[in-house]
Amino acid sequence: MGAEFNFQGTRTPIRGCATAVLNRSMLSLAEVSDRLEIQQLLVDYSTAIDQRRFDDLDNVFTPDAYIDYRAMGGIDGQYPEVKKWLSEVLPNFPVYAHMLGNFSVRIDGDTASSRVICFNPMVLGGEKNQVLFCGLWYDDEFVRTPQGWRMTRRVETKTFQKVM
Repeated sequence: MGAEFNFQGTRTPIRGCATAVLNRSMLSLAEVSDRLEIQQLLVDYSTAIDQRRFDDLDNVFTPDAYIDYRAMGGIDGQYPEVKKWLSEVLPNFPVYAHMLGNFSVRIDGDTASSRVICFNPMVLGGEKNQVLFCGLWYDDEFVRTPQGWRMTRRVETKTFQKVM
């Protein structure tokens, strides 16, 4: 993709593609590592929530992190308060899962930001066998610590919510 072979067997750029590729600088190994570490941190958050291992979130957030779940009906506050709330509220849902995509990560020295979309089906308790389908964006900020990257801020933006 981005080039095709001509009759002489040499590559010629496809109109519009080569310029975009050539003008984009390559990431250094450190930048690749930082991006992968932050992406893994986002997955670690989802895994901790989905497996109800709320203490694992201590390796995701800084102790003073701000979290805002109000867009999807939750609370906002500092990490310890929100962690306690999660451990009290989420057991009301028998099953739920976080699926992440469209990772956009921006690194600036020892700080970073990201935007990632989340699809989060949540089975509702009761006999109706209903599922709450949640679509949202996570807008996050990070800081590099001696223990690695940690999240300092998480804000949800609602895309949709539907009970079926």
